[in-house]
Amino acid sequence: MKVNQSEFIISAVRPEQYPDDGLPEIALAGRSNVGKSSLINRLINRKNLARTSSTPGKTQQLNYYKINHDLYFVDFPGYGYAKVSKEQRFAWGKMMEKYLLQRDELKLVMQMVDMRHEPSKDDKMMNEWLRHHGLPLVVVATKMDKIPKTRRAKHIKVIKEALGLRSGDLFVPFSSEEGLGKEELWDIITRHARVDKYAPVEEEADHEAGETVQTAGDDNY
Repeated sequence: MKVNQSEFIISAVRPEQYPDDGLPEIALAGRSNVGKSSLINRLINRKNLARTSSTPGKTQQLNYYKINHDLYFVDFPGYGYAKVSKEQRFAWGKMMEKYLLQRDELKLVMQMVDMRHEPSKDDKMMNEWLRHHGLPLVVVATKMDKIPKTRRAKHIKVIKEALGLRSGDLFVPFSSEEGLGKEELWDIITRHARVDKYAPVEEEADHEAGETVQTAGDDNY
């Protein structure tokens, strides 16, 4: 998909703060440090719309990014970060659950897991929960470039088996550094959002002047 316009819209903590224009929304969920901000930047061909942070777990809201006036990426707080209090994790969990179960505009959840490691207990719980509620889901295995090519098939097999994925389940190995998996993931996103990925955009966005940047702290290695 050719992305001509992308902008940060809002960090929302309550439903009344969510955009009300009815555009389809694509949620990004995953552990802290899994690379959600880097994935967003790679998909939209920007270096710093969603910025990384040296403080894991810093993203504490639902961060909305509008793409081409066609859809939103909704970046979730990273789960599984130990230094966040139990009370804060509970509050995030309730906010995310309410959004996932009640947001009509939600068209797809991208659950991101680190390809270098077997899915964690939190990854497994999130995957089971999403599938239990029948939410449209694609599992994205990030940081593929960190795995030697000869070992990637083994890592993919470990992830699929740990999450109980079947042949028909959507799964995309991805590298934000090299762009591997980008086109396949965009195909899935546009299909679920019912967006024509070849549709022209009226005007080009000025990426150098006046851009709005949001810090999202979940991309440390």
